[in-house]
Amino acid sequence: MTVRTTRRAFLSAATMMAAALAATACGSPQDTATGGGDSAAPVKVGLVYSQSGALASYGKQYIEGFKAGLDFATQGTGKVGDRKIELTEVDDAGDPAKAVSAAKDLIGKGTKIIAGSTASGVALQVAPIAAQNKVLFISGPAATDAVTGANKYTFRSGRQSYQDVVTAKSFIGDPTGKKVVVFAQDGAFGDANEAAVKAVIGSAGATVSSVRAPASATEFTPFASQIKTAKPDLLFVAWAGTTAPAMWQTLDQQGVLSSTTVVTGLDIRASWPTFGAAGAKISFLSHYFDGASDTEASKALKATVNTIDLFHPDGFAAAQMVVRAAQEGGDDVDKMVTALEGWSFDGVKGKMTIRAADHALLQPMFQAKLTGSGTAFTATAQKSLTGDETAPPAVAMKG
Repeated sequence: MTVRTTRRAFLSAATMMAAALAATACGSPQDTATGGGDSAAPVKVGLVYSQSGALASYGKQYIEGFKAGLDFATQGTGKVGDRKIELTEVDDAGDPAKAVSAAKDLIGKGTKIIAGSTASGVALQVAPIAAQNKVLFISGPAATDAVTGANKYTFRSGRQSYQDVVTAKSFIGDPTGKKVVVFAQDGAFGDANEAAVKAVIGSAGATVSSVRAPASATEFTPFASQIKTAKPDLLFVAWAGTTAPAMWQTLDQQGVLSSTTVVTGLDIRASWPTFGAAGAKISFLSHYFDGASDTEASKALKATVNTIDLFHPDGFAAAQMVVRAAQEGGDDVDKMVTALEGWSFDGVKGKMTIRAADHALLQPMFQAKLTGSGTAFTATAQKSLTGDETAPPAVAMKG
């Protein structure tokens, strides 16, 4: 386990009233932080995410976004009141066992706020640890829907699969009587996407089936053949990681992209050239891309990273949430939870709201078009959907 530590100049009647105020508050996260607890002690924050492994590029964006967000939310001081925010970064390499070990180690050293989780499988293992130890956990890019409502102490700073699928549904109009195929990797990420497509598009009248492949697959011709045989009206592709270029090339070569409507998420910028000619044949749902919004937070982030990529906003929002939690909760984790529940804030994407009932993060989503050739591609927003329009159904809190 590789650990890198940095120090940055970085939720009776009364209870019901406090909850109501939190639910309706819409504040700027860069408001001066006052904090609580021991004013001489730092606020310890553990960031457990993928510095290496298949999702290392996602992790890199997350941490860059987090540090920019921390600077923004603390007005450049790196402090909550007089307390420095002390970060400890740990590489989980996308391995749930490593992440759980890291989280336990951090908790044992007095850390009360854990953030990160680039991978869905990691988030699902860390969330119970947070509940067992009563520490705040803010999951990052991990998109599995199961993080929402996982427990009282678990939140998320990114979007979830349901929000992706609602955005995909917006491309096809009335799904009644249509055939939809989900092509996804085996594992938590694929499970979440398939379940979301069935819940969103299947419940609206479409017949949904799936073609699943191992995350380690490098030969995709057999899967392309299965898709063509199914003759779907819509192919929803959910894929993450380094094998995406080979997968898209095979689908294009086998004629899948020209035989049906294909919708997928717009991945990180580095992946755009791999679409090649296929890019113009795909309808993209987008969590975020540079230029999708024009907010104060996006301007601050862009000034730091120059070009905003897919998961920069997740890190940025996580930092805003950390500062809010520490500012309002001090060293009391239950007060941190109360402070986050129902909170609305202005993020990179626009208005973000943490739903109190299950901690879903309501946020804008985007339809996008990719144009260009070679290595020069540009994404443009075709439509923005509000947080209310993409809101997942509320779920019962599990613990």
